[in-house]
Amino acid sequence: MKAFQFSLRTKLILSFLVVIIIGGLLTLIIGSRLIRSTLISQAQAKVRHDLSSAWMVFNAKLNDIKVIVSLTAARESLREAVQIKQKDILLRYLNRVRTENGLDILSLADGQGKVLLRTRNPEMTGDDESSDEIIRQALKNNIAASSQILPRDELLREGRDLADKAVLEFVPTPKAAPRPENRETSGMILKAAAPVTDEKGALLGVLYGGILLNRNYEIVDRVKDLVFKGEKYKGRETGTATIFQNDLRISTNVKNEKGERAIGTLLSEEVKKAVLDEGKAWLARAFVVNDWYITAYEPIKNVESKIIGILYVGMLEKPYLDTANRVMLTFALIAVLFVIFLLVILNFSTTRIIRPLQRMVRATQEIANGDLSHKVDVRSGDEIGTLADSFNQMTDHLREANDSLIEWGTTLEKKVEERTKELVEIQAHLVQSEKLASIGKLAAGIAHEINNPLGGILLYSHLILEDTEKNHPHYENLKKIVKETTRCKDIVKGLLEFARPKEPEMGMVDMNELLNKSLTLMERQALFQNIDIRKSYEPGLPKIFADGAQLQQVFINIILNAAEAMNGNGALTLKTSVDTGRDMISIEFTDTGHGIREEDKKRLFEPFFSTKEVGKGTGLGLAISYGIVQKHRGVIEVQSEAGHGATFTVKLPLKRETT
Repeated sequence: MKAFQFSLRTKLILSFLVVIIIGGLLTLIIGSRLIRSTLISQAQAKVRHDLSSAWMVFNAKLNDIKVIVSLTAARESLREAVQIKQKDILLRYLNRVRTENGLDILSLADGQGKVLLRTRNPEMTGDDESSDEIIRQALKNNIAASSQILPRDELLREGRDLADKAVLEFVPTPKAAPRPENRETSGMILKAAAPVTDEKGALLGVLYGGILLNRNYEIVDRVKDLVFKGEKYKGRETGTATIFQNDLRISTNVKNEKGERAIGTLLSEEVKKAVLDEGKAWLARAFVVNDWYITAYEPIKNVESKIIGILYVGMLEKPYLDTANRVMLTFALIAVLFVIFLLVILNFSTTRIIRPLQRMVRATQEIANGDLSHKVDVRSGDEIGTLADSFNQMTDHLREANDSLIEWGTTLEKKVEERTKELVEIQAHLVQSEKLASIGKLAAGIAHEINNPLGGILLYSHLILEDTEKNHPHYENLKKIVKETTRCKDIVKGLLEFARPKEPEMGMVDMNELLNKSLTLMERQALFQNIDIRKSYEPGLPKIFADGAQLQQVFINIILNAAEAMNGNGALTLKTSVDTGRDMISIEFTDTGHGIREEDKKRLFEPFFSTKEVGKGTGLGLAISYGIVQKHRGVIEVQSEAGHGATFTVKLPLKRETT
């Protein structure tokens, strides 16, 4: 039986098709891996930055508790009530402070650490808290604050309702490390303690307070709102944050299958081993409750630097995988369309190739039948055309050898010329295709490095602007280019300064002199021409150990904000003084501007928060200033009412350790 034979056209089409499909599949496989790895790496970089923001929120809450406790402990009325042992007055006052500031715990101990008063559980007193490391620091006349694990018996002394709130039943969790117990009775708190001293600085007692993090969602929801801004994917929150007590979720906005907060679920075993057991940060994909996330974990440590929990942020991995799949599906569809298009071209091309061969087959049959005058009518300039010409010339040679040779030479020259022309056109097309591919790769590289040319754009646009007359029709457009490019650079610079602040370069600094230098840089600007600058410097103001350049940045930010609040018309008062009671230097900036609304004051130092018009600011100035002052162990205070101006007060310590 004769085996089935493919036609020449089919063989050609199949050969080309196999090459195209193999090349396309290899391209899709390699492209899929590159796209997926690129998207995941970008997501991991974002999560790393988001974890820094989460720590900022966590530490800000701890610092708020520290400020509340230290300011309350420093009040003269509290000191007097402790000295004369007015327990009922102390209870009413401290209970009001605890309630107004949202504290779960606010208690008072004596100079030996024995509890004098608990606002949440007034009946429980007399026990010794001196073994608590945070309280022990306060007994040494220091202000201390840290996260801490409190066992159930200590929580019961603070209040049964607080102890019951801390109890969490373990929820079975996929991929979690097994634990022998099935519930947690201790609780994690953010705690601060401050000494209460008399007029001479002698220790009268210790005031300590804090909040229980178990089932307290303020921090994790604040992180979600600040970092992820409520973004959703297919009805699910894309960004999540969690506080772990050891490997137990005690505060989270990760949802379980029922759509409830996954309180009581456990950490995956591989993350627990890396973060809790080895003390390393984890930045990779991880299984969280019931799905895969791109995650970042870092250990939470107590005042003794022991790991007691974990702070986590993460984003759903699925949106990134779906994006990669959509891109690859698009590429696949394009590839299929391209293959179909090539098949049409191949069919047309092979038809042109095969048709002359078919004519030659018919011609050979005619010659075999005795018709020596028959010729093949083929006019292509390729090898088949040459073969047909040779065939025709072979038959003509039988009749007229010389004429056939001349005719064959003329025809061959024409065919070579046509073939050469076709090859030149094909080569030009290939060169152009390679150029387009190179330009595509170059454009992709530029997209990743777009920040680098901003400096060049700004430089050359400045140069062009300087060489352009003011009445030139392009002058205003060039000014807008310079302005918007400068704004881009400022935004990038602000983000870098906020994300990676420099360590202070400390030295002895005269605040009066530094203020004058700051004013000299600003008062020549047009915005300051109608502002009355008033100076009230304390003579002989002692120098402090600080970074003058960073503090000058803080002063310029505050002065510029004041001038903008007054719209360049009003009075700005600068005052320096020494707060001897707290060993601090105070620098006050008072303006007569439009003031600050009460609801805006709470967010004044948040990154990216600004009351200015869109395009007028980045919302990073005061956030950066706040970070600089904190690194100097100082504080920034704001007093203002809408329509009645504002006073910014920077307080810096007179003495600082240089170690």
